[in-house]
Amino acid sequence: MNPIKHIKIKKGMMVSELVENMGDAGFGAKKINQAANILIDMYKDKDCKIFLGVAGAMVPGGMRELIVDMLDRVDVFVTTGANLTHDLIESLGHSHYQGSETDDIELNKKGIDRIYNVFMKNEVYPDLEDFFEKNWKHFQECKNIKEFLWKIGEIIGKGLLGKCYKKKIPVFCPAIADSGIGLMVWGRKVAGKNIHIDAFEDMKEIIDIAWTAKKRGVIYIGGGTPKNFIQQSLQFSKGADYGIQITTDNPSGGGSSGAPLKEGISWGKMNKEARFVDVNCDATIALPLILGYLKEKI
Repeated sequence: MNPIKHIKIKKGMMVSELVENMGDAGFGAKKINQAANILIDMYKDKDCKIFLGVAGAMVPGGMRELIVDMLDRVDVFVTTGANLTHDLIESLGHSHYQGSETDDIELNKKGIDRIYNVFMKNEVYPDLEDFFEKNWKHFQECKNIKEFLWKIGEIIGKGLLGKCYKKKIPVFCPAIADSGIGLMVWGRKVAGKNIHIDAFEDMKEIIDIAWTAKKRGVIYIGGGTPKNFIQQSLQFSKGADYGIQITTDNPSGGGSSGAPLKEGISWGKMNKEARFVDVNCDATIALPLILGYLKEKI
C-alpha cells in the first residue's frame, strides 16, 4: 500500500504539478490523476482510435474551446443536439451569460432561458431560423446526419462543427431531433420544404470504425445517448482498450449515464484487460484539470 501524501498548494504551481500531487491523495483527486494518465497513454497510442462522447450542457457551461482542442486527437465525435445547437448559436455571434438561480417567471417575461446558473437570450432563435432558411437548399442534399452536420460546419467555419468538417472527423448525433436544430428542421418540413436524411445510416460508419480499429479508446463526458451510441458500436468489436468517464450520475438507477465502465465488460463493450476509470465529478471541474495536465505533459 502507498501512503497518502497530503496536497500542498504552492505559489506559481502549475496545473500539471497539482494533478500530479492529486495522484498521491484519495477519493476523486486520485481518479482525476488516473484519468489524466490514461488519457496521455490513449493519445500516445498510434494504434488507438478515440471515440469522444459528450452529453450535458458543456457548451453553455464554458467547455466549448476545451472540446474543440480535444478534437485534434479524436477519431469519432458523438454528442447531443443541444450541445451542437449551442455551438451553432455561439458561431452565429451570440453568447451565453453567467446568471444565478432566480425568479424563472421573471426570466420568462424578459425572454431569458436558464440552464442552472447560465443564461441565454431568446433572441438567438430568429438568427437560427434565418441561418437554416438561407442555407436550406444545401441541407436538402445531405443523405445522413453526419453529412448534415458537416454541411453546417462547412458553412459556419468555426466551433465544434467547423472543426469536425475541416478535419473530416465523423460527427454523429443520433438524437438530433431532440434539440433546437431539430426544431429548425421540423419547421422547414412543416412548411413543405422536404429533407430526406437517413437517421440509421450513421450506425454503419461508427460500427465499421470500431470493428476495423486495432485499439479503441473512449472518453465520455456525461453519458446518455452519445455514450450509448458509442458503446453499442463497441459491442461488435473486442471492446475498448482505454476508457475515461466523467459523470455526476450514479449506477443505482440503471441508466447509461451512471453505469460504471466496468459494467461494459459484461456486454463486450469494454475489454476485460482495458485501463479505465470513472471520475464522479462535475465535468466543468474535472475536464479543465485533466486537459491542463495533458497540455503541459505532451
